[in-house]
Amino acid sequence: MELIRDDLDSADVARLLQQHLDSAAELSPPESVHALDLSALRRPDITFWSVRAGGELLGCGALKELDPGHGEIKSMRTAAGHLRRGVASTVLRRIVEEAKGRGYKRLSLETGAAAAFASARALYRRFGFECCGPFGDYREDPHSVFMTLAL
Repeated sequence: MELIRDDLDSADVARLLQQHLDSAAELSPPESVHALDLSALRRPDITFWSVRAGGELLGCGALKELDPGHGEIKSMRTAAGHLRRGVASTVLRRIVEEAKGRGYKRLSLETGAAAAFASARALYRRFGFECCGPFGDYREDPHSVFMTLAL
């Protein structure tokens, strides 16, 4: 697997991110969908990575700077044919390393509360993330689980 900082210009990245948005819309009401589209991911406060093997896109993830001491994980997604092969762990490990390198004190995320998100929540717990209250611009939401990792 090769993890690269990505410019979001590839058609396969656009398709994977659209699948991410579509899935979020299927599993949560509109007001509880916090996934970012391509234009939002191109903002200068967001760094995006993709994982490839032999040119094939396996997954992606992003790091958004909330403030100089706090980052947020965004757009974590593994392509359907590559689940449970370490893709998400590879991306998450890189995001945590980058957050530490930037001097962040905390790294947080929002994910779904539905059963379909259970494996994602388990992955974050394995990396040491703990449930927390809303952060940034988020509000309490029964469809969201907020997690954070002290760095």
